[in-house]
Amino acid sequence: MLIGVPKEIKSQEFRVGLTPSSVSELIHHGHRVMVETGAALGIGINDQVYRNLGATIVDSAEEIFSTVDMIVKVKEPQPNECRMLREGQILFTYLHLAPDLVQTNLLLESGCIAIAYETVTDRNGRLPLLTPMSEVAGRMSIQAAAKCLEIVHGGKGLLLGGVVGVPPAKVVVLGGGVVGANALRVAVGMEADVTLMDVSLDRMRELDALYGASLKTIYPTKDLIAEYVSTADVVIGAVLLPGAEAPKLVTKEMVAKMNKGSVVIDVAIDQGGCFETSRATTHENPTYVVDGVVHYCVANMPAGAARTSTYALNNATLPFVLALANKGYQSALKENVHLLNGLNIYRGQVTCEAVAKVHRKTYHEPLSIL
Repeated sequence: MLIGVPKEIKSQEFRVGLTPSSVSELIHHGHRVMVETGAALGIGINDQVYRNLGATIVDSAEEIFSTVDMIVKVKEPQPNECRMLREGQILFTYLHLAPDLVQTNLLLESGCIAIAYETVTDRNGRLPLLTPMSEVAGRMSIQAAAKCLEIVHGGKGLLLGGVVGVPPAKVVVLGGGVVGANALRVAVGMEADVTLMDVSLDRMRELDALYGASLKTIYPTKDLIAEYVSTADVVIGAVLLPGAEAPKLVTKEMVAKMNKGSVVIDVAIDQGGCFETSRATTHENPTYVVDGVVHYCVANMPAGAARTSTYALNNATLPFVLALANKGYQSALKENVHLLNGLNIYRGQVTCEAVAKVHRKTYHEPLSIL
């Protein structure tokens, strides 16, 4: 199979779809790889590294989209990339279609086969291709919060962990999944005053056993969310419904009652965000202020740690890329229900139920149309 790796074009996106070692593995299995020039320069890897492994370097994304059988990316295709996709071409990347009707319609019009990293599952019901980026984003969320709390960035002028004789900042984490657990790890390590809210009592018990007195756990009724958000210095939105829009747990009214200079970090922004006041931002302009509250809603947060993120992502995606290339997409999807769960768009039809529901499209059960 001929596999293509275009350079990412989303703002401040330096990750790359395939690392040199992943390219080497694909070539070892008899496949050909085409890489757009400069695709990995952002993480310190030049074109010659790929050439030395046997990859072909091309000057433009257009050449890749017009030629290859499968495109491996990191971020969702931008509109001009969607328009270059060909009928029957495989696209393997993050899609986050639930909050993005424009991308959904463009992918449907292209006739491509779009497989989303974020809805691929494993035997334990987890999301193995989302997990590494969720780990990065969760840890970075506390770094971002610490910076946003500084006065020069609009915050209260608080040190997250306080110092002797001065109390630490109050951090509320909404959601105890991968993002939330990694946010807790850093926040507790920085000695903040940390509260976790999650609907799973079992998950809260696990994290309570891990952190003990360093963590408070609260079941998130609407009233309790309002109470804890109103007194928080930092609120981390770490809620995920696989393939679907994130629930709006924090209303505009709740944000308005927060103290001036408080900070919200919406890690769920890729799926629409879990604050009613959230809108996607970029690494170039990461924050804005609503009712005196600093909002950090960067949609590709892990790109800020692009090298770590690229290698962590490739560790998870490579086995699936190999399966698609070695077996062909039809056999690979039919043989692996977990990869099949990643199929969101198939030749003009929506094959992810959550995406179909939110955009009011007809849902097609994947196996029935493969």
